[in-house]
Amino acid sequence: MGKRDKLIARLRTVPADFTWNELKAMLKALGYREVQGSGSRVKFDNGDADKLISLHKPHPEKIVKRYALRQLIEKLEQGGLI
Repeated sequence: MGKRDKLIARLRTVPADFTWNELKAMLKALGYREVQGSGSRVKFDNGDADKLISLHKPHPEKIVKRYALRQLIEKLEQGGLI
């Protein structure tokens, strides 16, 4: 099992300590690139407008909120990426 698969498996458990860096690494491995928006808004684009992911970068901590992880899982499952 590679790093991408381990991160996906970890994401699916909706952990309370999933970091922003883990999220970025997983999305990069799935073919996304990070596009900085205004303020803390960050978009992840893979070239398909239907699969665009938009999140708020967590601050001051680097831990992604669990509700955001659930939304991300739903979006990735709908897109057939996980």
